[in-house]
Amino acid sequence: MDLSEIAKPHDRLAAYLVDDLEAVNSLIRTKMASKHAPRIPEVTQHLVEAGGKRLRPMLTLAAARICGYEGPFHIHLAATVEFIHTATLLHDDVVDESAQRRGRPTANLLWDNKSSVLVGDYLFSRSFQLMTETGNMDVLRILSDASATIAEGEVLQLTAAQDLATDEAIYMQVIRGKTAALFSAATEVGGVIAGAEDARVRALFDYGDALGIAFQIVDDLLDYQGQSSATGKNVGDDFRERKLTLPVIRAVSLADAEERSFWSRTIEKGKQEDSDLDHALALLQKHAALDYTKDTAIAWAEKAKSVLTPVPDHDLKHMLIDLADYVVERIN
Repeated sequence: MDLSEIAKPHDRLAAYLVDDLEAVNSLIRTKMASKHAPRIPEVTQHLVEAGGKRLRPMLTLAAARICGYEGPFHIHLAATVEFIHTATLLHDDVVDESAQRRGRPTANLLWDNKSSVLVGDYLFSRSFQLMTETGNMDVLRILSDASATIAEGEVLQLTAAQDLATDEAIYMQVIRGKTAALFSAATEVGGVIAGAEDARVRALFDYGDALGIAFQIVDDLLDYQGQSSATGKNVGDDFRERKLTLPVIRAVSLADAEERSFWSRTIEKGKQEDSDLDHALALLQKHAALDYTKDTAIAWAEKAKSVLTPVPDHDLKHMLIDLADYVVERIN
């Protein structure tokens, strides 16, 4: 197959890494099994097989291959990254009381919150078992640190999401924790398991960090201007869930007293009426908050591309550069 004929960069990555991804999927299916609790594979399979792009594990595989790795453990690390990601999704849907994920009913809706939380815990445990099989303490440190950072970011969001005092610095801390930490760990461990020099490992970390930040900012933007059929979410979910994301943070920072009162009622106090989403969208347009959010995402995508300079020239490196562009192209 001519990879240049594949339009989307994550699809090109998947085609290039097809053998590695098959090995990752096989390992995931094996580790999802449970002799004593059949609900574990039921719940996990519902989410793992829901059509996700396997973006994070592909980042690990690509980073390892770019750095010349020929061993078996990038497969373990990619599966680890996917398990951590899946565990956080199960927990997030309970916290957010979500009813839809990737266009399908969430596990907590199909089963219950208890199942989602406990299966998420099981996947976290499985991820740590997989990490240890590499015998690499640096890998264990990076991924365990990332797991702690993700949890910390989610807890910070709980306290910051409905507080109008939340500014861009706190927002960045939240998304760097809950999203970018796993992107950067995914790329970093690929370089570490390959024994790459420090400058290359750092470049891979910085790429994952910037890509993850751009990815989350775009997600937050699409919540206000995306299409449900494309995002798998309902437009305005973040508003209804009273989450202070970058578009609203920007609008609040420029709000007059009357507008600030509106944001206080709808976000801080949670007293929302049917027409409030339309009014919120009008305020975002008035203060060009959506354009500002888009420009911020593009700047982080540009950073992701620029930091890859120390990384060896490789077909996969060019796909990672294209991937950064594609993340922000989703806005259009």
